[in-house]
Amino acid sequence: MLRTDNACVVPTEYTNRILLIIGQQIDQMTENKHKIKAAKKPFPGKGMFASLEQRLKLEYYFEDGFPVKYLPKILFVMTLGLIYISNTHYAEKTVRRISAMQAEVEDLRADYTTLKADLMFASKQSEVARKVNEMGLKESLKPPYKVVVEHK
Repeated sequence: MLRTDNACVVPTEYTNRILLIIGQQIDQMTENKHKIKAAKKPFPGKGMFASLEQRLKLEYYFEDGFPVKYLPKILFVMTLGLIYISNTHYAEKTVRRISAMQAEVEDLRADYTTLKADLMFASKQSEVARKVNEMGLKESLKPPYKVVVEHK
């Protein structure tokens, strides 16, 4: 049986076969055939800390209870760790303050440059003459002359 659509003749068996193949390909694409394999654990069935404890063999040190003789050394190392952490925080805070100050210095430098340029422009002879002209004063056309006073 032939079907005609806009002068195109397509047999229905052929279209049914194409649709069947496309459907199979879509089904295959929706399946996840390539599964990512999980990384092998060094000690299967145990967590990270359990495997670390087994490798370090900490049970040997705690057979007779907590070793009190190592307590001062442990406290010393912990104190050094706390000092290291606080020093790191202080350094980071200082770096942040320095960067904020540098940004402020750049802003102030830009303001200074702008104000200096405005002042230089305002102090030019032509600008001074224009501003004084508004007050009713006029620029002298005679050149200045030197007044000499003789002492007797």
